[in-house]
Amino acid sequence: MCGIAGFTHRSLKSDRDRIHRATASLAHRGPDQQGFYESDAISLGVARLRIIDLEGGDQPIISADQDTVIVFNGEIYNYRELRRELECLGHGFRTRSDTEVVLEAFGEWDTGCFSRLRGMFGVALWSESRQRLVLARDRLGIKPLYYHLRGGEFYFGSELKAILAHPEVERRLDLGGLNYFLSLNYVPCPHTLVDGIRKLPPGCWLEWRQGQMHTEPYWRLQFEPDRAWTLPAAAEELDRLLKEAVREHLLSDVPLGVWSSGGIDSSTILHYAAAATSARLKTFSVSFAGRSFDESRYFREVAARYGTEHHEADLNPSQDLAGAVEEMAYYSDEPSADAGALPVWFLSRMSREHVTVALSGEGADELFGGYVTYRADRLARYLALVPAPLRRLALKALRWWPVSDDKVSLEYKVKRFLEGSLLPPDEAHCYWNGAFSPAQKRGFHGAVECNGIGDLFRALPAGAERCGRVNRYLWFDQLYYLPDDILYKCDRMSMAHSLEVRPPFLDHRIVEFASALPEGLKIRGRRHKLVLRELMRGKLPEAVLRRKKEGFDIPAHEWLRGVLKPLLLDTLTEDAIRRAGVFLAEPLLEAVRAHLERRVNLGFQLWGLLVLFLWMERWKIRGVPAARPETGESAWAFATS
Repeated sequence: MCGIAGFTHRSLKSDRDRIHRATASLAHRGPDQQGFYESDAISLGVARLRIIDLEGGDQPIISADQDTVIVFNGEIYNYRELRRELECLGHGFRTRSDTEVVLEAFGEWDTGCFSRLRGMFGVALWSESRQRLVLARDRLGIKPLYYHLRGGEFYFGSELKAILAHPEVERRLDLGGLNYFLSLNYVPCPHTLVDGIRKLPPGCWLEWRQGQMHTEPYWRLQFEPDRAWTLPAAAEELDRLLKEAVREHLLSDVPLGVWSSGGIDSSTILHYAAAATSARLKTFSVSFAGRSFDESRYFREVAARYGTEHHEADLNPSQDLAGAVEEMAYYSDEPSADAGALPVWFLSRMSREHVTVALSGEGADELFGGYVTYRADRLARYLALVPAPLRRLALKALRWWPVSDDKVSLEYKVKRFLEGSLLPPDEAHCYWNGAFSPAQKRGFHGAVECNGIGDLFRALPAGAERCGRVNRYLWFDQLYYLPDDILYKCDRMSMAHSLEVRPPFLDHRIVEFASALPEGLKIRGRRHKLVLRELMRGKLPEAVLRRKKEGFDIPAHEWLRGVLKPLLLDTLTEDAIRRAGVFLAEPLLEAVRAHLERRVNLGFQLWGLLVLFLWMERWKIRGVPAARPETGESAWAFATS
C-alpha cells in the first residue's frame, strides 16, 4: 500500500521541492520508501508501504524501454496469473511485484488492462514519448485518487494534502461539497470540500494529454435481479465466491490479521480465512466495556471458536479521545462526519502493533441489505398513510420523552424515523443515515438552497427504477455511501497508522453476484442479509447469527456532553464560526446549547460540525460569507420543525 502524487509543469518551471513536499505529506501511507521521477513535463512521487516483494518492488518502476513509468497504490490479487499471461506474450520482469505487472499489462493492453485487474488500486502511468498521463481507480473506490486541473496543468494525489502541497492550489471551501457533507455526513464522488479538486470516480480511468483531460468508465455497477435464484443456490454460489476471494486477499509477504466486531460480516471473513490457512490468525477488536452496546462477548466467542491470537482495545473516556479527534483532522484529509471513524482510529493503531495487513467485513451491509434504514424505507411507506399533520403532532408530543445518552437509543430512533417520514422518500433514506435536514441547513447557512440528494438519485442508471425499491437504495449506497463514507473512513484511519485493510466482500465478482439477486434473498420481513445468514447457518455461533445490527459508532450524545465537551466548546466558538466565513454563528451556537441542555440529541450532527471546523482550521480552508436566512425560527427542536 502506498501514497502517490504528481504535478505536470509544461508551462511552469519544475520545482523539485514541491513533489518532495507532496510525497512527504503521504509518508504515513508509505513509511518504508519514497521514490521520485522527474522530467521536463512531469514530477511523480510515491511513498511505499512494503507488502509484496519487499526488496525488489520499490517505486517508481520504469519500463524496459525507459518510456513508461508507474506509481501505484494498492494490491492486485490476480497479479501472478496476469504475469504468466504476459510472459507468454513476450514480456520480461525484473521484480516479483504486482506494480510491475500493472506496468507491463498497460504496455500490452493500454487502458484495457484495468478491467483485467482484481484488487484495490489508485494508479498513475506516464508515457514520456507521448506526453500522456493515465490515472485509474479500482471498481468500488476502495483506494482514493484526487485530481486538480488548473490552466492546463494537472495535479493528482492519493490524498488532498498532496495536492494542497502545491502553492498554486487555492484553499477555498466548495459550497456544493459542503452542502452534501451537511446532508449526508460525507461528500459524494466526484465532489470534494475544496473548490476545484475532484475525486476520480470508482471504476474509471482518466487521460491527460497536452492540457486536455478525458475520463471514461471501464466498469459499471449494474443491478439486474434474476428471479431464477433460489436461496440454497445463492448461498452455494456465495460460498464459492467467498472461498476464492478470501484466499486471494490473504496474499502477503508481511504479517496479516482480521478485524472482528463479533457481527456476521467480519465473522464470515474470519471463518473463510481460517479455512484457507493453517497458520494461527490474529484478530483485533474494539470494546466498550460496561456499556449496553458492548460487543465483546460476541467477538470473544468467535475468536475462541477459531483459536485466534486475539487482541482488543477498550475505548473509554479515560483515553485521550480529544487528542485523537484533533489528530484525525490532519489524517482525515476531508473530515469524516461518521463518528465510527474514532473507534477505527484506535482499532488501526492497535492492529499496526502486530500486523501490516488486516482483512475486514466492509461492504456486506451495502451488498445484502444489512442496515436498519432499509427497513425504515419500507415502514415509512405505511406511515405515509397517516396524515402529515398527525405525524408532526406526534413529534411535538415526543418532546416530553427524555433524551437518552445511549449510542442509538429507542428514543433517538423513533424521533429520527418520524422526522424522516415527513421528507420525500429518497431524502428520508439519506436523512436516517445522515445529518441535517434542509430546514436546519437553511437556519445556519443561508447559501444552501437545496440538498442535492435528488441530483444524486437522478444520476442513477435508468435501470434503477426497475430493479425494486430496496435494490434501488442498495445501488445508491454502493455508488455513494460505500466509497465516500465507509471505505473513505477505513482508508484514512488505517493508513494514518500505515496499516493496509482489505475488504474481501468487495471483490467485484461478489458485488456483481449480489446485484443479480432479487430483493427477497436480501431482506425478508425483519430478516436482513438473508443469503449470508443462510450460508453461515451452522458455521457461526447462533448468538452471532441472531444478534441485531450494531453500528460501529461511539456514544456521541454522551461524549459530547462529557469527555469531548471541552473540545466542542473550544472548537465551535463564535470567532471560529465567523472566521470560517460560511456559517451563521447564533444558530450553530444554539444547536450546541440545545444538545448540552439535553433538549434534543444532536450528538452525531455536532460530531460532523466538530470535525469540519477542526479540519478547516488545520488546512486553512475558507468559504464565502453566509447569507442571512429568510427566517429566524429555530429548527433544533426537531429536524422538520
